Amino acid sequence: MARELTGDAGRRPVVDGDLPEVVVADGTLATCAFLRDGDVDAVVVAVAPAFEAEDGVEPRSGTVDASTIYGVDLAELADRDVSFDGAAGQHVTVELPQAHARSSVTLPWAGLPPRIVLLGIGSGSPRDLRRAGAALARATDGLGRVVSVASAREVGDGAEAFVEGYFLAAYRVPRFGGADAEGARIPGGAEQLVLLGDDVQPTIDAANAAASATWLVRDLANVPANIKGPEWFAARASALAAAAGLVVDVLGPAELAAQGFGAILAVGAAAERGPRLVTVSYDPVESAKDARHVVVVGKGITYDTGGISIKPRESMVPMKTDMAGAAVALATVLDAARAGLAHRVTAVLPLAENHLGAASYRPGDVIRTWSGATVEVANTDAEGRLVLADALAWSAATLAPDLMVDVATLTGAVAVGLGRTHAALYATDDDLAARVERAGEAAGELVWRMPLVDEYRAALRSDVADLRNVPRDPPGAGSVVAALFLEQFVADVPWVHLDVNGVGRSASDKHELSAGPTGFGARLLGRFLRDL
Repeated sequence: MARELTGDAGRRPVVDGDLPEVVVADGTLATCAFLRDGDVDAVVVAVAPAFEAEDGVEPRSGTVDASTIYGVDLAELADRDVSFDGAAGQHVTVELPQAHARSSVTLPWAGLPPRIVLLGIGSGSPRDLRRAGAALARATDGLGRVVSVASAREVGDGAEAFVEGYFLAAYRVPRFGGADAEGARIPGGAEQLVLLGDDVQPTIDAANAAASATWLVRDLANVPANIKGPEWFAARASALAAAAGLVVDVLGPAELAAQGFGAILAVGAAAERGPRLVTVSYDPVESAKDARHVVVVGKGITYDTGGISIKPRESMVPMKTDMAGAAVALATVLDAARAGLAHRVTAVLPLAENHLGAASYRPGDVIRTWSGATVEVANTDAEGRLVLADALAWSAATLAPDLMVDVATLTGAVAVGLGRTHAALYATDDDLAARVERAGEAAGELVWRMPLVDEYRAALRSDVADLRNVPRDPPGAGSVVAALFLEQFVADVPWVHLDVNGVGRSASDKHELSAGPTGFGARLLGRFLRDL
């Protein structure tokens, strides 16, 4: 519940899953009724780079009002810092001196908030405003109430991106006290951010929905693997779906065996905690005539040792996050329900733990997938494409989708090829690919379309089965070959594959990203469905 705009700003309680508090107050700095109440720690104003023909910075939203109220030339203060040029995400905090207790001098800013944050907004594009919002969260971390007019003139995607960036950068990794402990945290940013301006609430609501989906993915990915087995993930997904009024179906090991999910069972065979297949369905009360059924399949490897083809120790450390694709799929269907979209959305989560033991599947094994196609296992560490093969084939045959999207931290090759800024996009439909590209641009989660190269299909041939899960003579292009493998299981359903391995984790806090799992894909797919 939002705190009133007056009152004490005591220490924030420890919370689980709550975004920081952002509220709205109408008006400007000049008309703000509570600015002198002694309960505001900082005022935030926007600064942008000066025009090309000029030096220095250009004051923006609220800067003139703040300069007048405080009696200080803020633009001149900003110019004193030679490294500050108003670029997106730069910030300078001006700590105003206070008069000595015995002095009879009354300073112009007496009774006003003791800090002014000059926040660079760059070009004012959604990308730059998202970075500015993220910088604001870090610049005001630990403060009580903060009043911002930095986005007061922004509308539409720009204003939403600013608040979204603030929410995303305020994410903090939950702390876990043991195998049964719930994660808990205090979110970053100010205790309360007050946005001055008219009609801002819809912007906050939209940004909250997008960031909440991302926070959910990050939270699930951050849960340690000793807690987060397939059964735990299935139970958590079921609880979240039930709270949203969605239909949930969970298949355990016995049901998977009875129905022929040979690939999921093979991958999870050595784990003490058996695999699951979870389906979460959102069916709108009212659908438009052109409404579609979108199935989102997410790779859900709750921990990946690599199996018998074991990973190096360093590569194994972050493998609790190898289920991020399943978390994105779950967040997407929950977001669709929250938004009341007209499209049907179904999330399919193949969950397994790729472990090492006496029951491990082996290089050289031949497994029969749900579709009936057989696969020669050449590498047990290429397990993600196996569980996806079962889930995609089953979804295409039984759910009657109009289109399918899968999301997976699938290949190391994509991180080598595209680095940490773009996910790889593969698609069998040009219009669908273009829609995903536009959604990624709008959401700030960028994708780069990659080719499904016909010449490389021969690399998947096997002498003893229908397919190999990795090539005998690799042609390179490991992400492309993995996508070609998955394509064999989508039938004739229009399909998009997102390989998010490069962008799914961040080594440090940077802009709207927090160190660790990034939640990449949740905002992209949410935007894609809204625009579909």
